[in-house]
Amino acid sequence: MTRRTTLFLITLAVALASFLAVSCAVPAQQPAAEEPAEEYEIAVVVKITGIPWFNRLEEGVKQAAGELGVNAYQVGPADADPAQQAKVIEDLISKGVDAIAVVPNDAKSLEPVFAKAKEKGIVVLTHESPDQVGNDYDLELIDNVKFGQHHWDKLVENTGDSGQFAIYVGSLTVPLHNLWADEGLKHVEQEYPDLELVTERIPCGEDQELSRQKMLELLKAYPDLKGLVGFGSLGPPGAAQALQEKGLCDKISVVGTVIPSHAAPYLKNGCLDHGILWDPKDAGYGLVWMAQQMLDGKEIQNGMEIPEIGEIHLDGNIAKVDAMLDITADNVDDLGF
Repeated sequence: MTRRTTLFLITLAVALASFLAVSCAVPAQQPAAEEPAEEYEIAVVVKITGIPWFNRLEEGVKQAAGELGVNAYQVGPADADPAQQAKVIEDLISKGVDAIAVVPNDAKSLEPVFAKAKEKGIVVLTHESPDQVGNDYDLELIDNVKFGQHHWDKLVENTGDSGQFAIYVGSLTVPLHNLWADEGLKHVEQEYPDLELVTERIPCGEDQELSRQKMLELLKAYPDLKGLVGFGSLGPPGAAQALQEKGLCDKISVVGTVIPSHAAPYLKNGCLDHGILWDPKDAGYGLVWMAQQMLDGKEIQNGMEIPEIGEIHLDGNIAKVDAMLDITADNVDDLGF
């Protein structure tokens, strides 16, 4: 073997060894792909499932879930039972959700379960419960004092400022219904002293058939009845249904909280004079939006804007947004829900 051949073979061996060393080396570890952020689980607990008001509220919950990228959903009891609502919340605490937003049936009865939720680090929001104890914030889409007063102003437009009237509420423990009634009665005392409340407020406003039956009873007991203010979205339609049956739509005025699409026939035939509320879809969206803000570590501040709903005005831990709607025969078909 010549010297040149030997040098060639040595060079070839070195090159081959270098190639094998590079080929067999452990590849450098690439940076790990960033894990997607874990979805927040936000449960909205309503007073009762399956009625038009809360079906509409659920639309807002679902819209927020899609737009904000959170796992938000609505649950609630099958009837307006405070104990059953508390049980639903207990189950959510055990499940370990990130936030619970509640429309309470009974503010007082929820204080113990809210305390348990807070101990677990769960964000607690409420809606329609401005005096709630144990929550982080309460979201209101109206000024509750003005809202209560406005009902009697509208009643008086139809009945005049004297005569007998009655009040429906969802139950005697629903916080906001009873606050509106309280504020309305204060307003009556100051502004319409010749109006007369014929009986204690009647807890039937979440059940249309019961509201119908109660109006029939009122008609028998108080033949001079001139008006009804109904809180609870099924109360005014039930009362209007009874008036329609008895041919008394032009004799007695009904004003109250309603879902426009549900109340439309009664507004158009004159058995229901005026509806007042906010869009419950906005409430569903707003609750989920506020929960996400808090879970992201953001402070709820005066002037924050809930997208497409409005600006927050803080009063203590009450977040108010002015979104009251008047619903009449003229605009009911334009409101979209």
